[in-house]
Amino acid sequence: MFKHPLFTKLAALGAVVVLLMIGLSMIEGVVRDRQRYRSLTAQSVADSLAGPQTLMGPLIHSACVESWDEETGKGDERRMVERRREFRLTAMPEQLKISTGAAMEERARGLHKVNTYTLKAQVAAQWGSMAGLVPQSTMKNSRMHCGAPIVMMAVGDARGIRTAQFTLDHQALALKPGTFHPAYSRGLHAVLPESVRGKAEGLAATLDLELVGTERLAIVPLGGNTEVLMTSGWPHPSFAGRFLPSEREVKKTGFAATWRLSSLATTAQADIAEGKPVCAGGLDNDPRSPEYGTGSASQGSTCADSFSVAFVDPVNPYSLSDRATKYGVLFIALTFVAVGLFELMKKLRVHPVQYLLVGSALCSFFLLLVSLSEHLPFGVSYAVAAGACVLLLGYYASHMLGGLARGIPLGAGIAVLYGLLYLLLQLEQTALVVGSIALFLVLAAVMVLTRKVNWYSLSSPAGTPRRPAPPTTPRPEAA
Repeated sequence: MFKHPLFTKLAALGAVVVLLMIGLSMIEGVVRDRQRYRSLTAQSVADSLAGPQTLMGPLIHSACVESWDEETGKGDERRMVERRREFRLTAMPEQLKISTGAAMEERARGLHKVNTYTLKAQVAAQWGSMAGLVPQSTMKNSRMHCGAPIVMMAVGDARGIRTAQFTLDHQALALKPGTFHPAYSRGLHAVLPESVRGKAEGLAATLDLELVGTERLAIVPLGGNTEVLMTSGWPHPSFAGRFLPSEREVKKTGFAATWRLSSLATTAQADIAEGKPVCAGGLDNDPRSPEYGTGSASQGSTCADSFSVAFVDPVNPYSLSDRATKYGVLFIALTFVAVGLFELMKKLRVHPVQYLLVGSALCSFFLLLVSLSEHLPFGVSYAVAAGACVLLLGYYASHMLGGLARGIPLGAGIAVLYGLLYLLLQLEQTALVVGSIALFLVLAAVMVLTRKVNWYSLSSPAGTPRRPAPPTTPRPEAA
């Protein structure tokens, strides 16, 4: 049975498919390498300019030390020992309003581009009573010492700070680098007079900040009531974090989004008071870390509440090319089925080498796609790569199948496959249902076209006569 030409050809076609799958896996490796290079480019820009940014603050804090004398030992070993307790007092704003505008700018390293932005933020904060900055003794006859109150604004990457102006009760204060906060050290601060400690009528402060960042901006809703207005000329924002905007408007010319949050809905104040990291924007790690700014842990209980906006590129050629390559095996299978149908229905003979050449042309499409998309828009790259492969396969099929009348339909069918693939790449949410329906229709068409084929006759050895149908016994007529 295994010497029959049909089984020999099936074995050869199996070897061809294995070779083509190896080629597809190599192309997938190329796509992954280009994705990795793109990630390295983004990291390189972040290392040279500034990484994803986070705005946290302003808040007022003061480091305090409580000391007291404690008697230890007995008899001759009896002595007085000084004990110390270090703690930090924090005052969060009752009202916080942030208005930001982000101007986008592309930075490139070779072929790869990264979205950077220049943010201009106006921050207005109001505090109520400053009684929270008055230290309370926990031990009798203890001594209390507190450092000067400090108002601070933390950012994800302090290298991105361009200009900053701070006013407190309409009085300008000198800003200095750093925050003197052990958990959020990157940012800026101003030293407040000791008279603000315990002030009953509260404080009002404004901060004008110009900040440069890369790809993502996160904000911590630190106020008792927080309102954030964000505008940008980038038309493809991706809102993430613990809270989505209360209002948003996205147009081709840009977007505007507004968040309105109460401390009743967020634990940000308690999280920051406990020193929890702000995972969504990178206050918790080094900008050179691979996890910097990913927001991967922003939903966990170990991270402070925040929300963010990513300035994403909706047409990422590498992710789209990677998705397209995953359909490569299906492309090859459907094309081989189409060629096999021509071979079966038209009594043709197609050599396995010809199948290999057809499959190689299909594989070359994916390599053309990823290489062209680095220089041209993805839609144009897809059209050029698909058009070239359809013309090549249509021309070759007209000779392989013995005429234009057979080559053109095969080329047209492959063009339909490319069109369907492009549709699947655009339909992220409904790609599965559209693809499954299309595959079912293809299977139904094959079953309809081959419904009258006698498959046993194809597997019979050459020269073996077909077994005649058993004679039918006439049924006796009813009396």
